[in-house]
Amino acid sequence: MDNTFLPLTPILHPWVQRVIEQPTSLFQAIERQGSPINIHHLSPLKENINAYEKVLNKYQIAHKIFFARKANKCLEIARAVAQTGQGVDTASYRELQQCVEAGIDSEQLVLTAAVKNRKLLELTLQHDIPVVLDNEDELQLAQGVAQKKEKTMEVNIRVGGFFVEDKRLPTRFGFPIDRAIACISDLADKYPNLEYTGLHFHLNGYSVKERVAAIEQSVRVIDELLTYGIQTKSLDIGGGILMNYLQSEQEWLDFHKSLREAVLGTRSELTYQNDALGMVKINDQLYGEPTVYPYFNKLHKAKLLEEILTTRSAIFDVPIHQLFTERALEFRMEPGRSLLDQVGCTVAKVVFRKKDSEGRLLVGLEMNRTQLRSSSADFLVDPIHLPKQQNQKTDDPCYAYLVGSYCLEQELILKRKVYLKSYPEIGDLILFPNTAGYMMHFYESEAHLFELAKNIFV
Repeated sequence: MDNTFLPLTPILHPWVQRVIEQPTSLFQAIERQGSPINIHHLSPLKENINAYEKVLNKYQIAHKIFFARKANKCLEIARAVAQTGQGVDTASYRELQQCVEAGIDSEQLVLTAAVKNRKLLELTLQHDIPVVLDNEDELQLAQGVAQKKEKTMEVNIRVGGFFVEDKRLPTRFGFPIDRAIACISDLADKYPNLEYTGLHFHLNGYSVKERVAAIEQSVRVIDELLTYGIQTKSLDIGGGILMNYLQSEQEWLDFHKSLREAVLGTRSELTYQNDALGMVKINDQLYGEPTVYPYFNKLHKAKLLEEILTTRSAIFDVPIHQLFTERALEFRMEPGRSLLDQVGCTVAKVVFRKKDSEGRLLVGLEMNRTQLRSSSADFLVDPIHLPKQQNQKTDDPCYAYLVGSYCLEQELILKRKVYLKSYPEIGDLILFPNTAGYMMHFYESEAHLFELAKNIFV
């Protein structure tokens, strides 16, 4: 059977390279804070913001970038974004309250929470923070809160259900785009304490074509609203801007080809117990695709934004960026993962080595799988082994599965088999690069009453 290792080599920012080359401080931090730890550096965050700003300024588009705070809990990141002059998208009472208490200006905050209760809306009203409203019940609640306080609440209306190639994009969020005009034109009469200022959408997936279509259809609504005397100040395209984790497209393609071969039994397994990562095998046929984030992307971050803005609108026959400049319409976006590209890594300590009942080498880490988890079926980026003894021999390589501390058969930190250049010793560290976006915090839990990972900044 073929045991050739298939690497997925990560892109590493210089600050991460320095940490890897001189890991003494990491070992000291683990001893002080316990395992695992999440380490962060803010310079890549500012680089990512600057890259988006450069594209938007190139096309002279008035803009506001709101960091989607749900992607990482650290308040230091929200503060750093605000210090650049950009904003923070909040999705819960605590997210918003912390930002307010940190002194972030109301004009730099927006609330987009999927569920909004009276207490949350009262907080936004108290501090004059705009709210994105999603349905009729939210409109009624917001009106009641604002009327009781005899104040006006600034609201954006979330829309969805856009049409692409005559098919409606499915979503559970927002007012249908074809009902938006009726909804917004009635606001002044039905909800006099709500002040409409903008449209908002957030699409599932990463398609440029779908984002272009959503912008076009939103602008068509904006133009028609103007005929009713209703002005729209901003259009928010949400998040979902791709980033790139990996150095090599070929490695990414080779892995997917070999994963299919492994699941079909024509080569050795690449994942624990030949996990298909979301594909379905029926009668020796594979159906579907792995349900994983596209970890390699040629078109990502600022390049992807520019691709959207320079696409020529089939409806208006001008580039998308002109739709904003011709209407003095503020462009807003809410990136999370892509603003956090290269901002953080997760590090855990090796606590045991053993074999399972079928002879697979298991390396136990002092962490659990929720501390390196997103909606992706696996984190397809090579971890980095940092030996405790700097002169530890490197001529004893091995293949292993990294497992965690929850008492479950499926407690795998990574489902993918990894290659270690030397047999790991107890006390060694494993570093997972580029985990600040969603991987660290989005699903982390305290089952078994384990403490959450400590977050530190370099």
